[in-house]
Amino acid sequence: MIEPTFKTFSGINDQVVLDSIKNLLQSVNLNLDPNLDHIIVGIVEKEIIACAGLDHNVIKCVAVHPNYQGSNITLSLINQVLELAHDKGLHHLFLYTKPENVHLFKACGFYPIAQLPGIITLMENTPVGISHYCNTLVKQKKSGTCGAIVMNANPFTSGHLYLAEQAAKKVDWLYIFVVSEDASLFSSEVRYKLVKEGVSHLKNVIVLPGSAYIISKATFPSYFLKEQTLIEQSYMAIDLLIFRQYIAPALSISKRFVGTEPYSEVTNAYNQAMKEWLQSEDKSTSPTITVIEIARVTHDDDVISASRVRSLLMQKKYQQVHALVPPSTWAYIEQHYAIKNQ
Repeated sequence: MIEPTFKTFSGINDQVVLDSIKNLLQSVNLNLDPNLDHIIVGIVEKEIIACAGLDHNVIKCVAVHPNYQGSNITLSLINQVLELAHDKGLHHLFLYTKPENVHLFKACGFYPIAQLPGIITLMENTPVGISHYCNTLVKQKKSGTCGAIVMNANPFTSGHLYLAEQAAKKVDWLYIFVVSEDASLFSSEVRYKLVKEGVSHLKNVIVLPGSAYIISKATFPSYFLKEQTLIEQSYMAIDLLIFRQYIAPALSISKRFVGTEPYSEVTNAYNQAMKEWLQSEDKSTSPTITVIEIARVTHDDDVISASRVRSLLMQKKYQQVHALVPPSTWAYIEQHYAIKNQ
């Protein structure tokens, strides 16, 4: 049995090593993901014959040279990644793979969560991860007609508030999930706080922190999907399937609300994907979810959006920001942007 020597890199400055990894990945039709925090390589006779990367809690770029496949190197490689993740305090891990490789990672202790047939499967390293999360959601479950909004709220604006107020009128209970991925100008902790404060007057609204199961586009892999359109479609499909198959049933959510999108093609595509993956009978055996688009509120003939607020913040046009955010968000901005000193 061949047992490689494993070596871990945190950033690769050696061009020879980098080229070797790229060549290995290309030999199995993969690309190097640019967002890896660490990469582990397996070396046999000075040749890199295996590699796997870690992007926060997502394992990416797993490859074994075709000449060494079938020799349990994948198991040894993944064990190396698990040990590295453990040392970093990361115990709940995810990986994306092609459906035909699911059996390899099952043997490494990973379990499928959602699959886009023929394209991609999302797996996690616990058999009870998603069910445990849903059990925590059930504790928040209310009777009556329930709806949901998923928002990043970076930051929470009057546009978000309008969407929440309109949606809350249409259901008995409204759940707002705040995306937890910390890849935004405002931290997940701050965004969650601002949303809770902003909707505190709406008594039928429950704000929930997002989780690893609200899939982040920031960590979604692109290294084995060659076409950008396919990457976008796969990200949306996996995210929406998890919502439909696990999150919505846990809370009896039958409606999902979203603002109309007049400018961003990507956001508008996500709105359309919601209708496809949540409403279509043939996309899942889980109950369908009605998607309701609510027209975005405007100010000065332009929609109120978080991106507009961030742009104004960058330009230090604080009074214009003031007109676009609810009092609680403005209080935070006023405190943290030292506006009074200007």
